[in-house]
Amino acid sequence: MVVDKPAGLTSHQVVGRARRQLGTRKVGHAGTLDPMATGVLVLGVGRATRLLGQLSLTDKAYQATIRLGQATLTDDAEGETTAAAGARGLSQASIEEALAGLRGGIEQVPSAVSAIKVGGVRSYARVRSGAEVELAARPVTVSRFEVLARRDATITGPAGEPPDRALPVADLDVAVECSSGTYVRALARDLGAALGTGGHLTALRRTRVGPFTLVEAQSLDGDALTVTEISVVARRCFPALDLDAGRAAAVRVGRRLADTALPAGLTAVFDPDGRFLALYRPDGADAVPEAVFVG
Repeated sequence: MVVDKPAGLTSHQVVGRARRQLGTRKVGHAGTLDPMATGVLVLGVGRATRLLGQLSLTDKAYQATIRLGQATLTDDAEGETTAAAGARGLSQASIEEALAGLRGGIEQVPSAVSAIKVGGVRSYARVRSGAEVELAARPVTVSRFEVLARRDATITGPAGEPPDRALPVADLDVAVECSSGTYVRALARDLGAALGTGGHLTALRRTRVGPFTLVEAQSLDGDALTVTEISVVARRCFPALDLDAGRAAAVRVGRRLADTALPAGLTAVFDPDGRFLALYRPDGADAVPEAVFVG
């Protein structure tokens, strides 16, 4: 099912609410959202939890607000200000040039307060305990990074500065479409660094995960949560192959399918009644199981 996550909750807390409302412990989520973020969070229930790892690898879309002129410890509005160069005289042309350098295939250093584990401990936990964390750059793809609106403002300077110090900032409403593993907070940080102003994220809303959008997202405050059957989801999210009864029986016990051409690298296979059985991948001229969902 698809939930519209409210601000202030962790993804794990959303899972906890869903467990209580659905009366089952077997609920998981695909793709973590920070507590300040809102929007599309895909949950799996029952055996569909095993499908979440594959669904989390798909592309995502966001709407966000980036403040240029200030950098923060966490690359978002929840962290303390670490630098405040301001954004006076920042031209739109320079912003567009910096954006262009952050599109396409790039090497991105994740935010230090990400959920990536360092020595078995979440990076954000290390940062919050006062440790310095350096994460390795990772290849990601940013297919869209576009300014939708700009607002220039003057705000009070960082903590410790005289209260009458005025700091010019620029707030950019942006649209982002990117591969899994891309950190929008890191895009805000890197945009600010490229412009010499510093930058951080002040708002984030995920509008799409693969084929799932806000249009179908449910509020946790509703009377009942609607769960979509796993066969419908599998056919929607993966190329499909319908099998005859003999090959469906082989799939149920995880056998290789000899001389079976799949329509894509990872394919959902179904029995003659349309029931989702497994995900299979090519292996030479054959197909082999990636994950079997029925016995």
